[in-house]
This record gives sequence, structure tokens and C-alpha cells, in this order.
Amino acid sequence: MKLDVNVALVLTLLIVVPASAVAWEPTKPIEFVVPAGTGGGADQMARLIAGIADKHKLSPRPLIVVNKAGGAGAEGFLDVKAKKGEAHTIVITLSNLFTTPLHTGIPFSWRDLTPVARLALDEFILWVNAETPYKTAKEYLAAVKEQTGKPGQMKMGGTGSAQEDQILTIQLEQGMPGTKFTYVPFKGGGEVCVNLVGKHVDSTVNNPIECVSHWKAGRVRPLAVFDTARISVAEWKDIPTVKEALGVDVSYLMLRGIFGAPGMPKDAVDWYVAFLKKVTETPEWKKYTDDGALKPAFATGPEYVKWVEENEQLHKDLMTKGGLLKK
Repeated sequence: MKLDVNVALVLTLLIVVPASAVAWEPTKPIEFVVPAGTGGGADQMARLIAGIADKHKLSPRPLIVVNKAGGAGAEGFLDVKAKKGEAHTIVITLSNLFTTPLHTGIPFSWRDLTPVARLALDEFILWVNAETPYKTAKEYLAAVKEQTGKPGQMKMGGTGSAQEDQILTIQLEQGMPGTKFTYVPFKGGGEVCVNLVGKHVDSTVNNPIECVSHWKAGRVRPLAVFDTARISVAEWKDIPTVKEALGVDVSYLMLRGIFGAPGMPKDAVDWYVAFLKKVTETPEWKKYTDDGALKPAFATGPEYVKWVEENEQLHKDLMTKGGLLKK
């Protein structure tokens, strides 16, 4: 008789507890879209997250990284935008979240997506090939000015056109009258630094993580960081700010954040927030942010949305000043 009572109790619980009370979790592989080429900062971060998730069993299903870099990332953003209500697609963002629609006029805005979390803010550094004679930013910019308007005008390599690297290049030119670079776009930051090593360009404004391996191998040299203060991590702290090195007030930090497809269910958003928080608490993530000089800046909800809104306006202002808005 006692057995019958227990069975009845279990059946009652099964009937009373609705399916919606069960926390959401992935039931199939998660498509992790990277709107940039392989080897760059966004690609490296996405693959790190996928690897951490697998190693620490943080997700019941794997994250599959897919690069969709066409049209300065438009391919990736439009693909995710088209998957309304899909809970198994996320996208990692860089500044092309703002720059691509502002420059190209494609029918896309970050508001089309579901904000999930800001993970970190990325630095930018002025780099030259280590075999060049330039030991300081001042020496290099003097050479750039000397070559401006000549057949040997210095080449600045960067990710995409009218994106963060070109914005920084224009800001540097505007802050140093009489200085002009020939801007050379590439598909991703990894490719940019490889071309600096190969001497196909004279300088870059790569993120630290994109050039750190080449720096440690003695192939490239950092001259200045585009921030209001020096990077605090030990191996980076000797690099002066652009303001210190050149007397020019140029600073810029880039979003490393996650968005979901339009209309992603709230319980799915909550799962991704908790998942990403766990990722950022692992030793692998700590090592990655230290090695790549990223600023930890985890944020969700209204705080994340407010930051995105403010930085959308900042990019509009910078691109207007640089003549990069779609006409």
C-alpha cells in the first residue's frame, strides 16, 4: 500500500510541475557565428570559449564556431538576424557591430539582435616590424610624415574597411597634421599581423592578442597603446600610451560581446549569461585575458544595453569626423 502511495505522489508531481519550470538548456549544437576572418581577436575568443566549454563540461552540447566575414561582417550579422526565435545561434561582436551598418547602409542594427553579455574590452596597439629601425612611436611617425605624398608612403594594415582599424588610422592622421598612411584592409587581425611580419605593410593597429605570439618571437615591436592609461598587465606595462608617446589624445576600446538571434527566449538568454559567467571564471580565460591584455568587463541586461547605445553614438561621431559614413 505504501508503494502505491509513493507512485501516486510521483505521478501527481509530474502532472503538477509544468514543462516551463524546467530550466532551458541546449538540445543541439550551438552555432557560434564570428563576423570576421580566422585568426583575429574575435575568432580566437570564440574558439577559446568553445574549447573551455568542452574541457569543463559547461554545455550539454558543443559550440560550433562558424566564420562569416563577408561584407565586413554583414554576412554574419544578417545570417543571425534571419534566425528569429532561434535559441541555438549566438554571435560574437567586434566594432563592426556599429561600423558595418553605418558605412554600408545594410538593413541591420544591433537592436535586431538579443543582447546577452559583454565579456571584455579590447585594446589597440601601434605595431611595426621588429627589423625596422623605429624604437619609438615618435621616430616612426616622423618617418611616416617624411614619406607622406611620396611613392613610398607608409602602409597601415588593418581589419576591413571603415572599421575600427581604419578609424584609428584616421584619428592618428588627424592628430598629426601632415601625416598620411596608405590604408590596406585585410579580412582579419591574424592576417594583418602576418602581413606586418612579412613586411607587406609598414605598421598595424592590431589588438594585443593578434600579435602577441609574433611579439614574443621577436618579429614585431609595439610602440604605443591607444588607451588613456598603460596596460596594467606586467609584460605590457612598459608600452606608453599614444598621448605619452606622441602628445596626441587618441584612445579607443573595442567590444568583445555576445548577442543572440532576434527574439531569443528569456530562459535561453539566462542560460547563456550563466554559461558565459562560468567561462570567465576559468583559469584558461584568466590566462587569455592577461596574455592578450584584455580588460575584463562582464556586463548584462540594462548595463550592457546602455554601453552599446553610448558606443553606437561614439562610432557615429568618429565615422562622421573621418568621412566614413554611407552617403
